[in-house]
Amino acid sequence: MRRQGPAARAVALRSVTATHRDLPQDLPVHDQPSAVEPGLDAAWVARTVETALDEDLGTAPGRDVTTQATVPTTATGTADLVARSAGTVAGLVVVAETLRQVAGRLGLPAPVVTFHAQDGDAVAPGQVLAALAGPVQVLLVAERTLLNLASRASGVATATAAWSRELAGTGAQVLDTRKTTPGLRALEKYAVRAGGGTNKRMGLHDVAMVKDNHVVAAGSVRGAIDAVRRTFPDVLVQVEADTTDQASEALDAGADFLLLDNMPTPVLAATVAAVRARQGRDGAPVHVELEATGNLTLDRAREVAATGVDYLSVGALTHSAPILDLALDLRPGS
Repeated sequence: MRRQGPAARAVALRSVTATHRDLPQDLPVHDQPSAVEPGLDAAWVARTVETALDEDLGTAPGRDVTTQATVPTTATGTADLVARSAGTVAGLVVVAETLRQVAGRLGLPAPVVTFHAQDGDAVAPGQVLAALAGPVQVLLVAERTLLNLASRASGVATATAAWSRELAGTGAQVLDTRKTTPGLRALEKYAVRAGGGTNKRMGLHDVAMVKDNHVVAAGSVRGAIDAVRRTFPDVLVQVEADTTDQASEALDAGADFLLLDNMPTPVLAATVAAVRARQGRDGAPVHVELEATGNLTLDRAREVAATGVDYLSVGALTHSAPILDLALDLRPGS
């Protein structure tokens, strides 16, 4: 590939600056692509983008045989990142890093990014989310990778926002699960936060989850909980319960919180009532966080929340959410 010399790069940079000044003035401009807390770790974003680019271009520096054959290195232009459908956007945090890495691989200047939306914003069809001004080669080579990541994250955020809206005012929150895309858990859980949801455990390392197979292996619920306490005394323990009796057994054994799995609404309500009626040795109510899960659908959300659970955990947020349709449109004349 023929690389630009310093003079050609200076011309390209001047063109990028001029294009940046000419962006539409009626769009909001954000200094940062996200106000979601906590944000994504920058090192994780860099590693993830690098892996995605290696998939698309081959091992670094890689190549795009179509773009590099048809687009001169001196060509500059502006592309708009546009929402093709309504939803909640997430993943804008990967845009600049993708462009930066592609520019480095091609030996070209990194495009200037102007954000007109932030992660967590509700967006409409046709809305411009960001303007990208710079070498056309960089824009086209980066296109699919940044769209894949941002579309995926935005789909998760959109699904989560629907649950958040449905649960508004109930006192219950929507939780994600570990049913995430391998390698993209941090992005997808970030997208859940962008959509107004709450993260459950990040992995197997931070909270113990005693399920039926653990009970079988340990011999009893109490045996499983005691084993966790001995081995990892600093870790909270959640226990899965399918019945009211199992929930009571888990609490008697010292569970910190309960996962109420696949319970019909009447059984769930009775179980919540039984748990809330429990008292400690001092006679005060014992508050244990309760999480409903299993076959939850949006049309049942408020019904389930009305039982008094604290959380509804929904695997579909990450394992079944359709992407949000985003596009990168090169402006005419670019």
